[in-house]
Amino acid sequence: MAEFLAVVLITILAVISPGADFAIVTKNSYLYGRQTGLLTAIGIALGVLVHVSYTLVGVAVVLKFAPNLLTYIKYLGAFYLIYIGYKTFTQLPVADTGHSNPISKRQALQYGFFTNALNPKTTLFVVSTYTQIVSSLTPKAILIGYGLFMSLAHFVWFAMVVLVFSQQQLRQKMLQRQVVINRVIGLVLAMLGIFLLLANV
Repeated sequence: MAEFLAVVLITILAVISPGADFAIVTKNSYLYGRQTGLLTAIGIALGVLVHVSYTLVGVAVVLKFAPNLLTYIKYLGAFYLIYIGYKTFTQLPVADTGHSNPISKRQALQYGFFTNALNPKTTLFVVSTYTQIVSSLTPKAILIGYGLFMSLAHFVWFAMVVLVFSQQQLRQKMLQRQVVINRVIGLVLAMLGIFLLLANV
């Protein structure tokens, strides 16, 4: 029971801490609306399952056959954050087009998925949870359950973020100031990427 409560508490704290996932969900929700925001949140939840999968396969096994894999993921994640930060910073104003979305459903999913799957913060969270908190004697089914809970917690939290930032009145106010907001979000994303690059040097 203590192990379960520890996993739940750490997952909640990790999910609600601001980062790249929060930035991309906020951006897609206020710019493109609720559906795009929710698809981005689903993408993030699927990205979490990538981290859970390679952790369950065994980080030790992964490192044995591909010792630099996690380092490569960190670099890819850093460059991806810088890239989407630049794209957000330089994005042209988007008109409120009602029901039509300038980006496709697939693109919305991809934004969320790659932002999370290449996020070293999520890598560290999942790996440390499984290696430091979860017992080596914990049944495989419970381990999988923890992973599904982590993914679900990400979706639920970011779905709530979507509901807030896709609210019509708030959207209208943010759309009126979208150039400034996009530059702030873009700068935050790029700075996160640069920080990760410098941390890996």
